[in-house]
Amino acid sequence: MEKPNAPKELHDPIASRLGYLLRRASATMMADLGEALGAVGLRPVEGTILILVGANPGCIQSELGRALGIKRANMVPLVAGLTAQDYLEKSPVDGRSFALSLTPRGEKARARVDEIMDAHEAGFARLLADMDQQQLRTALSLIANGRD
Repeated sequence: MEKPNAPKELHDPIASRLGYLLRRASATMMADLGEALGAVGLRPVEGTILILVGANPGCIQSELGRALGIKRANMVPLVAGLTAQDYLEKSPVDGRSFALSLTPRGEKARARVDEIMDAHEAGFARLLADMDQQQLRTALSLIANGRD
C-alpha cells in the first residue's frame, strides 16, 4: 500500500527526447565542472576563456566571443573581471580593439584549469568506457554546428 504523503513518481514522456537528454547531460557536466573549478575561484566560462586565450595569444575580444558564442555585452564584464584579477592583459590593436594575452598568473591558472578539465573529462570518459566516444563527439559537434 502506498503511503499517503509519499511523492508520486511522474510519467515523463520527454525523458527520451534528444534535446531534453542533451540539456540534462550538459547541466550535469557543467555543474560538476563548476564545482571543480570553484576550488580555484573560477567559473567554467572563465576557465574556458583562459584556455582559449592561452592557445591564441593576441586574439581580439570579439574573436573570442564569436568562438565561444558569447555576445559582446556579456564578454566585456568577463574580460574585465579576468583582467582585474590579473589573469589577462589587454594591448591596444587599433582605436577600439584590444589583443588579449595571459599574464604569468593567468598562465598558472590556465595550467590548473587544464588539469581540472582533464580530470573532469576523464571521469565522464570512464562512465562511457564501453561506448564509441569519438562517434558521440562527432554527433554532438554536428548538432552544435546546426542543421544544413
